[in-house]
Amino acid sequence: FDSHPRASVPPLALSDAAADAFDALASHTLFIGLSPLIVGWAVYCLVYYPHPTWYSWALSSMADSIYLFGFIGMTPQLFMNYKLKSVAHMPWRVMAYKAFNTFVDDAFALMVTMPLHHRIACLRDDLVFLIFLYQRHLYPVDKARANEYGLAYQRPIPEGEGGPAYQRPIP
Repeated sequence: FDSHPRASVPPLALSDAAADAFDALASHTLFIGLSPLIVGWAVYCLVYYPHPTWYSWALSSMADSIYLFGFIGMTPQLFMNYKLKSVAHMPWRVMAYKAFNTFVDDAFALMVTMPLHHRIACLRDDLVFLIFLYQRHLYPVDKARANEYGLAYQRPIPEGEGGPAYQRPIP
């Protein structure tokens, strides 16, 4: 007998379940594929770059791993867009936030003295953002899919009533 209240979660739509599955697949694949890269880079730095102490090597290796895993955190969205051939699950507000964040990162990377690895991480953000913009241009937006507020801008028309399935705007 459990006396704690539980929140009920509505079941996911098919497209949301597919998006979640692609997100998990992309994260897992990138993590497994790029983890040996960060271990190899740490060993390479230990052998070929001078470090005054073990602590500085460990700290540098951890910072590099954070940069790499930050990249891993950004790219599942690219994979989901590619697999679903849609950018409906990425609203414009998110894109505006990413654009602002990329601009601020670039401004500070140019104005502030910082390590080369951090500057490269800022360029990584730019590359991912440019791929987001390209996907936004390339893939259509499914206006019949509900956005983050539960609103859909078109309703489906049955195939037998003429025309393509998603044609009529919602009044």
